[in-house]
Amino acid sequence: MKVRIASCPSCGGPVEFHASSSLVTICEFCQCIVARADKSLADHGKVSDLVLTDSPLSRGVTGKYHGKTFEVIGRVQYQHPAGGVWDEWYLLFTHGRWGWLAEAHGQYILTFEKKVSRKQVLPDFESLEPGVQGFKWGSKGYLTVTEVGVAQTKAAEGEIPWAFRAGTPHRFVDLQGDDRTFATLDYSQSEPKVFLGHKLTLDELELSDTGWSGGTAGGFDQAGENRVSALAINCPHCAGALQLHAPDETKRVSCPNCASLLDCDHGKLEYLRTPLTRRKRPVIPLGTSGTLNGVEYLVIGFMERVARYQGMDFPWTEYLLKSKQSDYRWLVRNKRHWSFVEPVSAHDVTQTHHSAKYKNEDFRIYDRGTATVRFVLGEFYWKVEVGDEVQTADYINPPRMLSSERSNTGSYLSRGSQELNISLGTYLTPEQVEEAFGVENLARPWGVGVIQPAPPAGDIVKLWVIFLASLTLLFALFSWTLKRSVDTSFFIMSLVLVSIIPIALGLYKNTFEVSRWKDSDFSPYDDDE
Repeated sequence: MKVRIASCPSCGGPVEFHASSSLVTICEFCQCIVARADKSLADHGKVSDLVLTDSPLSRGVTGKYHGKTFEVIGRVQYQHPAGGVWDEWYLLFTHGRWGWLAEAHGQYILTFEKKVSRKQVLPDFESLEPGVQGFKWGSKGYLTVTEVGVAQTKAAEGEIPWAFRAGTPHRFVDLQGDDRTFATLDYSQSEPKVFLGHKLTLDELELSDTGWSGGTAGGFDQAGENRVSALAINCPHCAGALQLHAPDETKRVSCPNCASLLDCDHGKLEYLRTPLTRRKRPVIPLGTSGTLNGVEYLVIGFMERVARYQGMDFPWTEYLLKSKQSDYRWLVRNKRHWSFVEPVSAHDVTQTHHSAKYKNEDFRIYDRGTATVRFVLGEFYWKVEVGDEVQTADYINPPRMLSSERSNTGSYLSRGSQELNISLGTYLTPEQVEEAFGVENLARPWGVGVIQPAPPAGDIVKLWVIFLASLTLLFALFSWTLKRSVDTSFFIMSLVLVSIIPIALGLYKNTFEVSRWKDSDFSPYDDDE
């Protein structure tokens, strides 16, 4: 690959353009944005320092995708309207094609710019709403809008295939399709651009060298990985000691000593406020590690949320889990019942007012409402605030719950965002949670959980049928052997005795299902339905 070298117009240091299609590069000596012109270089100002992220990628790393070799030669960091940053890495393939690799919270999305034909009509940015609109793109089929927002360009390094300027708005729309298909519509310029690709894993990129070299991160022992270690610091409000398990991604942290909410910028803390709410104590301590479904997680955050209905509060608590791969999951506790919650693609979910379908599984609406954050403790990868609200809809098919949350970070027209997140919760018993996280004496639930599995009735019914058939056979055998009619009172009494258990079980099962729906406005057992 031919390298083009020139002098930085700001400091005179050498700058290199490895790709003929690179429009800007960042001077490594003075951090100026150097843009290529036809015959000269232009100084477009300086960029702020990159926020250090725990990424396996860096400039110079090579790899293969679908048999095509590439090299990572640049990146841009964006400031998300909800707080936090994400990286967009630029991959230069040997045949001159550019790939856009987005990295955020352990997820990787590789897209390529697609030419928009005259027949393809793209919707207006202002008309799009998550979960409501979408559009069809060729053989990829229908794509569902999952987020509409305005981010901001923050920092950059290396070579970039577009005219980067720091601090400019980035109007984007994210969409999802079948089979991990992902698309982004970029409305930052006069003509919108389309980027289409897939969610993928690092293994699919066949990276030659990530530069990781062993280390320990936040309670995880990871041979061959270089992760940011847990960082011990002091609260700027009470001076009490606290620890960050994910300092590279944490945007909000609550002090365990004074409950103050702190803004976190890569380990640098700024006091925001002390919420005037009663403190809650997590039953699984922060920093506890455990294994669920074969994956090891670390408990790094804890929050209480509440829904208000007819003048009453219905609270529940949530534990934020972080894996070694920086994937985030939730452990939810509601009335002493537990569930493990993981994100799913909004494209795979079809919602109506009374039902939802996810991968051919039907769910029935349980409730709709507004969930409000009432208490936070520990670390979070977004800028959580006490009082934050999201619009929720929960659908159930025990032992699973499909939950839809719509959040609004201001208006996306004023650099905010609208986002749709859908998650799937699976019921866990207290015994399963104790075994997974090594805790003891978790309180057992008294009432029926919303997605608690109903008691098994099949085996007892089968046994009752066997008993009934055997009893009938014995009665007939005695009658035939004695050559006369046998007193039926014994048969009737025996029949009653063997029927008590299945009848009682049937009554209990019906009561169990009715109890499950007692707090729902959509109960199938409600006479008004």
